[in-house]
Amino acid sequence: MNNFFLSALACLTLASTGLAQSAPPPAVLRAMKAELDRTMTGLAGKQPAPYFLSYAVAEVSSTILSASMGAMDADRSSTQRVLDVDLRVGSNRLDNTRSIRGVAFEMGRGTRGVEMPSGDDERSLRSIIWSATDKAYRGAAERYGKVLTNLQVKVREEDSSADLSIERPVVSISEPVDFQFDTAMWRDRVRYLSALCAGREHVLTGRVTFQADRLVKYFVNSEGTMIVSSEPIVKMFLYVKSKADDGMSLPLYESYSAYGADRLPSRQEMERDMLRLLDLCVKLRTAPLMETYSGPAILSGRSAGVFFHEIFGHRVEGHRQKDVNSSQTFKAFLGKKILPSFINVVFDPTKKELGGKDIVGAFEYDDEGQPGQRVVAVEQGVFKSFLMSRAPIENFPVSNGHGRRQPGLKTVSRQSNLIVEATQTVSIDSLRSALRAECRRQNKEFGLLFEDIQGGFTFTGRTVPNAFNVQPLVVYKIFADGRPDELVRGVDLIGTPLTTFNNIVLAGNDLGIFNGVCGAESGGVPVSASSPSLLVSTIEVQKKQKSQAKPPLLSDPTITTNGGGQP
Repeated sequence: MNNFFLSALACLTLASTGLAQSAPPPAVLRAMKAELDRTMTGLAGKQPAPYFLSYAVAEVSSTILSASMGAMDADRSSTQRVLDVDLRVGSNRLDNTRSIRGVAFEMGRGTRGVEMPSGDDERSLRSIIWSATDKAYRGAAERYGKVLTNLQVKVREEDSSADLSIERPVVSISEPVDFQFDTAMWRDRVRYLSALCAGREHVLTGRVTFQADRLVKYFVNSEGTMIVSSEPIVKMFLYVKSKADDGMSLPLYESYSAYGADRLPSRQEMERDMLRLLDLCVKLRTAPLMETYSGPAILSGRSAGVFFHEIFGHRVEGHRQKDVNSSQTFKAFLGKKILPSFINVVFDPTKKELGGKDIVGAFEYDDEGQPGQRVVAVEQGVFKSFLMSRAPIENFPVSNGHGRRQPGLKTVSRQSNLIVEATQTVSIDSLRSALRAECRRQNKEFGLLFEDIQGGFTFTGRTVPNAFNVQPLVVYKIFADGRPDELVRGVDLIGTPLTTFNNIVLAGNDLGIFNGVCGAESGGVPVSASSPSLLVSTIEVQKKQKSQAKPPLLSDPTITTNGGGQP
């Protein structure tokens, strides 16, 4: 996986019979609605006829400001519109989107990702929509024939659920958010913070990036849904990197995400974080290399959040339960205990803030026009629910508002704000004491503390080991005899889901939040993962892959020219 969203919306919800006269729809929405009506009427007599059609237009306005070692290396703004067409023939029970078993990859499937002009010339917009729709219909009709043939020559499907859920139409037109920020001020800040990295021995990279995005989404479908919504987000990244003498690259990050520039931390807070990263970066160079290890560990809240995102979140995305190539890890565990009884796991796109911080997996409507819903996936350790788009699976016939995608890609069920809740907690000091006690019980000299994390990835298919790999940045040894903690480097956290879940022992009374962008088959979508710190009785780490290249032979010339890089 791996970092955005929302300020106040002036939202006007309209009756499903039409738009209010006082709020005329934007030109792009008028063009979408006109072509949708014309298509459904004009192709009604064709065989096969369309039974469902949706248009989605994503308009993204972005500003990126980036500086490296005190010098600007990116300063640009852009706007892009992308049209996605979902045209279906057959019926909601069986249509052209049904998986064709035995085919690993289909070339040229769909007509997604059509560039559109940014102006308001309705005739031009309709012409592009018409052309994309014609292509979509021809592709859908051809593929529907292949679906019917495939059903005749393959064994009975494991899950014969419908291909599209029946949902109530929604009409909601929101005025796009007025998204303002002081470009000059943020340009100065990224330059200043990155200059803190210049002239420091062993610091090879020091980059700071500010990114502001406003996503305006227009959506219409043949069921009567019509939505205009805005999703603004600002992000700030601090990135430093060093290199150990044995060739290992040592990157460190700090990131901030919010729904408005005024909700980001102050310059003083960011400066403190940058100086902390620089200090830690140098210490990691000489930290001992960690060997392969199996034993007790504490996952900080941020680390535990990413841990759950990888080992649990991807495995409860509903569409994977219908994929014959997916391991379907939790399909057989519905209604059964998979976690300790003091653990709940919730996905909540309606929540924009947690613990006083913005969490970026929020949205009012998903990318299929469905209202985002709070989903309790695990309650008191018992598995309750999958995340659902409009692709039904056995026992889950309707969406719960988690159909998501990056513009230009196919919508599938995806995570939003993952929140691990603990109904029984202990103090962090007690958690560390429990770790030392577990080390003594297992006759281990030390346990591990995973303090910060970069991200991770997971395998969910049947053809590879069903495992995960979470990539820590900052790891400490905590010794059973009470010696001071020791910083170590060079390990990845690995394992398999069910075994790891069984090893969770205690939860802390803190909260860690990881905001990021998750990449999967429907592209990158903003997500968050939040959790208290967790004590795990047994965790496994392996050596991290490293470069064989030596550090630079000469020192950074700015060390002698400015005496330390301080502006």
